[in-house]
Amino acid sequence: MKKNLTERGGSVKVAIMQPYFFPYIGYWQLINAVDVFVIYDDVQFIKGGWINRNYILLNGTKTRINLPLIKASSNKNISEIEISNERIRYKKLLKTIEQAYSKTPYFRAVYPLLEQVILYDEKNLAKYLRFLLEVISKFLDMETNFIYSSDIAQEQELKGQERVLNICNTLNASMYINAIGGKDLYSAKFFNDYNIKLNFLKSEEIPYNQMSNSFVPWLSIIDVLMNNSIYEVKKQIMRCLLV
Repeated sequence: MKKNLTERGGSVKVAIMQPYFFPYIGYWQLINAVDVFVIYDDVQFIKGGWINRNYILLNGTKTRINLPLIKASSNKNISEIEISNERIRYKKLLKTIEQAYSKTPYFRAVYPLLEQVILYDEKNLAKYLRFLLEVISKFLDMETNFIYSSDIAQEQELKGQERVLNICNTLNASMYINAIGGKDLYSAKFFNDYNIKLNFLKSEEIPYNQMSNSFVPWLSIIDVLMNNSIYEVKKQIMRCLLV
């Protein structure tokens, strides 16, 4: 997908984020905004977060879906966690998605994609989610490169923005883009001192027809894909601002 969030030729834009399970539209806006998307896999797993769960619309009701994990713990890094090998649970998840979206306009085009991802034979959580991100990015014609943070040589004792800066320097980044929710975590001056521009991506609520009485925002990308053409999804992905 052609990006409109570009700078001068030769610049390298980087984002760093934990991998999420079928994340919402803003996550894909961030992926599309950068040249390199670093999957933050060597940080602690967050229980109750978005790493292994999200929401879809089932019979007009916001409904949670989960990726089953084995002994998930916040004492482990994301890269150390395994997903369940009980295939019946994945088939049940697919059945729930089918029940929720079989009557949507793009079900036939999108459901095989979800089957490919959900039934992917991979035990490692980080690798499974990377596959998910890459498959859907390719479906949407995104050209972003993915890399694990654990594959980047860095000073492991660094934390917070110091570690982010270290990753950016290793990748020769000219710009670091973060979701707007992290605005209070980073200092523009801190990054500018190392000739890296700091920007934040701001998403907006984008209503679309969900075959429901009222619009429910910020659901999984599954809901977006089922109810919109690829062309419409691409337009939604471009509707964001850098601040």
